Amino acid sequence: MEPQTPSSRRVLVAKPRGYCAGVDRAVVAVEKALEQYGAPIYVRKQIVHNTHVVKTLEARGAVFVEETEEVPEGSIVVFSAHGVSPAVHDEARQRGLRTIDATCPLVTKVHNEARRFAGQDYEILLIGHEGHEEVEGTSGEAPEHIQLVDGLDAVDRVEVKDPSRLVWLSQTTLSVDETTETVSRLKQRFPGLIDPPSDDICYATQNRQIAVKEIAAEAQLVIVVGSENSSNSKRLVEVAKDYGADASYLVDNADFIQDEWLEGVTTVGVTSGASVPEELVEEVLARLAGLGFGDVTEVEPVQEKMRFALPHELRKDLRVASS
Repeated sequence: MEPQTPSSRRVLVAKPRGYCAGVDRAVVAVEKALEQYGAPIYVRKQIVHNTHVVKTLEARGAVFVEETEEVPEGSIVVFSAHGVSPAVHDEARQRGLRTIDATCPLVTKVHNEARRFAGQDYEILLIGHEGHEEVEGTSGEAPEHIQLVDGLDAVDRVEVKDPSRLVWLSQTTLSVDETTETVSRLKQRFPGLIDPPSDDICYATQNRQIAVKEIAAEAQLVIVVGSENSSNSKRLVEVAKDYGADASYLVDNADFIQDEWLEGVTTVGVTSGASVPEELVEEVLARLAGLGFGDVTEVEPVQEKMRFALPHELRKDLRVASS
């Protein structure tokens, strides 16, 4: 192997990366709520799956709780971007809580599909990860009609009542390739399985996977910035390995990077999950530059321009305050 020189070391940075429209909307909703109503603002679960974002909002007065029953009666509570079940909305009403629903509109779309298909008496195979908040929220929309399919290995264990009235839906943050393979195997078992009217995996998840595939083809190492509980970030690590990278690691921030990862490496790929603020990526790039990887090229195979309006409960009060 040729000796490494500073000029031969490079970084390929994936674009799009980081915040998607749903995450941006949820985080800004908490920030605006703190400005409008003052602290504390309660948030059920992590507003998005990123340690840095949660700590930053906590410092500003957000209080994160696991369950609605932990929120004092009459307080304001924000529901996270991952969505909640109807039972959680009911509990909030019973406790007299004022709610701001920051559920990503693309997750809401899946909830609507679940209700509609259940209303038509379809059995729904929900492809997703057991225990993930988004899966729990979607399942709660029609629990008697939904059966979870947690990956390829679960396909053979699926049992249905009527194969002629069967539809699949999915968690929005899955691997596109793995979901396609899971659906294909399900259709081998149940040829009558119908597709949802539109792709459930969100545009941002797909776009970040497209970008990481491109950089992984040229990079020996891919660093994915994201927290351990972030489904879409973990999928990026898997995709990077599947598409050519010798190694890929998930890091919460630059401090997690180990020098030995870079031994013998000339090209490093960098990307970040959909709930990661850009400042964390910049810190990773600065750390890499300090280690001799100062030649940075951005790789943008697909452009992203999606934006979502703030939750309507918040928009109404912000309009009144500004008038």
